[in-house]
Amino acid sequence: MACLACLLALAFVAAEAQQMQSNISQGSSLTTTNSTWLSRSGLYAFGFYRQGDGYAVGIFLAGIPQKTVVWTANRDDPPVSNNATLLFTGDGLALPTAEGQNYLVKSSGSASYASMLNSGNFVLYNSGREIVWQSFDHPTDTLLPGQRLLSGNELFSAKSEADHSTGIFRLKMQNDGNLVQYPVDTPDTSVYAFYSSLTVGQGENVTLNFGADGHLYLLNRNGTNIRNITDGGLPTDEGKLYLMRIDVGGIFRLYSHDLKKNAIWSVEWESSKDKCVPKGLCGLNSYCVLIDLEPDCKCLPRFKSVNQGNQTFGCERNFVADACINRNENFTYTMEELESTWEDDSYMSLRLSDKDDCIQGCLEDCDCEAVFFDGTNCRKQRLPLRFGRRDKGTSERAFIKVGVPTKPDTDPRIVQPGSKKKAHKWIWIGTAIGAALLVMVLCISSYLLRRKLFSGETNPMSENEMLEWMESDRSTGDVKGLQNDGKMGNNLTIFSYASVVAATTNFSEENKLGQGGFGPVYKGKLVTGREIAVKRLSRCSGQGTSEFKNELILISELQHTNLVHLFGFCIHGEERMLIYAYMPNKSLDYFLFDSTRAMLLDWTKRFNIIEGIAQGLLYLHKYSRMRVIHRDLKASNILLDEYMKPKISDFGLARIFTHNELEANTNRIVGTYGYMSPEYAMEGIFSIKSDVYSFGVLVLEIISGMGVMERRQGARANGSNTKGFMY
Repeated sequence: MACLACLLALAFVAAEAQQMQSNISQGSSLTTTNSTWLSRSGLYAFGFYRQGDGYAVGIFLAGIPQKTVVWTANRDDPPVSNNATLLFTGDGLALPTAEGQNYLVKSSGSASYASMLNSGNFVLYNSGREIVWQSFDHPTDTLLPGQRLLSGNELFSAKSEADHSTGIFRLKMQNDGNLVQYPVDTPDTSVYAFYSSLTVGQGENVTLNFGADGHLYLLNRNGTNIRNITDGGLPTDEGKLYLMRIDVGGIFRLYSHDLKKNAIWSVEWESSKDKCVPKGLCGLNSYCVLIDLEPDCKCLPRFKSVNQGNQTFGCERNFVADACINRNENFTYTMEELESTWEDDSYMSLRLSDKDDCIQGCLEDCDCEAVFFDGTNCRKQRLPLRFGRRDKGTSERAFIKVGVPTKPDTDPRIVQPGSKKKAHKWIWIGTAIGAALLVMVLCISSYLLRRKLFSGETNPMSENEMLEWMESDRSTGDVKGLQNDGKMGNNLTIFSYASVVAATTNFSEENKLGQGGFGPVYKGKLVTGREIAVKRLSRCSGQGTSEFKNELILISELQHTNLVHLFGFCIHGEERMLIYAYMPNKSLDYFLFDSTRAMLLDWTKRFNIIEGIAQGLLYLHKYSRMRVIHRDLKASNILLDEYMKPKISDFGLARIFTHNELEANTNRIVGTYGYMSPEYAMEGIFSIKSDVYSFGVLVLEIISGMGVMERRQGARANGSNTKGFMY
């Protein structure tokens, strides 16, 4: 054993010796024209590099064609002149000036010698071989393998690819255990964050660590891995370089470089593929737009760039700003709409459901310069607006007040104060015409359905045969008291198998949206152009014909804006399929539990999702014709439409109560345990309270961004008492 210990000690000393080049002795110096201090491998160099009209001092990769700067000393100092000299003294590294020594690196003790290590770490040692300063403790915008970002420390992006001074984005390893990205000069609060590792509450002294194989991961104070940022654990490739950097554009990426192939840097991982995600990429009064996947900054309507060469300077008005107050008769305002999201800094919020009322309220308020409208709230804003980006998927609309140099009543786009009554007159006329057309369409559609001529989508099975099939094996426990008068309620369509096969391209893998307990779900497009989602009962599914009937009968009877819309069904041999409206934003869990997509769910969206689910649940429990207990309310069963409005789905396990029933008991416990109330999971007792319990779990997930299993593990790790929680 003693020999083994000696061998290990010798191996350690040898490895350390290999890391070091010949010692750089005290009194050594560098100039802008002589050689750099190289690592033993020749890969890394410490010295002067060209920046702007002068030079900066830093560490860079000298052994590859693409000279890559990985660290800069005093990065915000102005470049030094062409005849500068860097001197290594006992106190550190200094630039001699007429006023004295300007120290770029100040050691914590007397420095005897220095080394540029093969790892890219530049180290100062005292006479006892103890480290008195190292570059790895003072990162700028880059981490190298073997380096850590300690709790409370930050990386700051560079100003540009050619200028390595501090830019406008930061990545912080917070004291609460969360790794978060923010714009510079903003508080460490979630409203400003645009990336998070979702590890808040994991304790103090969490560190971001960088493995030799490109593995980025978070360790807590006990050395336990609490989160993998990138995959790791593979054998280290000696011919590959890695570095992690928060780039100029705000996204932090893991790069690799294959030395054997003399290749360029390749992106192994990135915090977001959407380059408009970083907040503050575009300056005040401008918003980010993706053009061929590259970000571009656009000014608000009737605004112009402050500096054409630098988009972070933002935009300013190109019209008179005080015409509202001065009542200039030859100058008026109009509101222009943008599909965009912004930081909400409203000075007034009104509960309004009419867009025109919201617009008019801003036009009549000289303090109001923009409004954000989401269908229920009208939030008045003053300029400047910031953190803007185009977002066609949002239900919120931004309306910007812009000045128009024209006489009143000459521009048809302008809504004049006092013209609201006239506008309402035309709204009522339009509404009446629209209602008449809607009645005509519904009547014609109903007639075509009964004639089985509805777009060629009907099945040879008659409605009576269909009703007999539904009645033949109906589970009275699941559809107790439900009667059908022989009509296919709410214009349900009986789709032919051929039309479904054609719509989904024969259930191709490219059209597969996902897999649930019921079976696979496919995207499809009918000959009419309508996009659909086809839920296909799997033969090996744990659910069966009774669940299929249950969902079909229930959803055909239920109509609410926060419930999924069922178009119809298809029965062909043993095939059972439900045809729904296609939800382009998939399900809530798709966004909620993905670190990148979760950043798209700002607090306003999360609140609106919570409110929408609550409205749908209230309808099921209180306002529908029959009281329905869902029994499987969870994130994956909340679908999101193109406006991110929630739709409760999957009623296969639902139960119907009469309005005077309070609770029921079952021996068959179904659903998802993490969302089950204790009395249901342990005793089979369920009621509307069971759904309310599930809703509470769902609200916690929406607010925290953590799934039920993650919370369970977190509670156990913190020593919490989890008794009574079915996780």
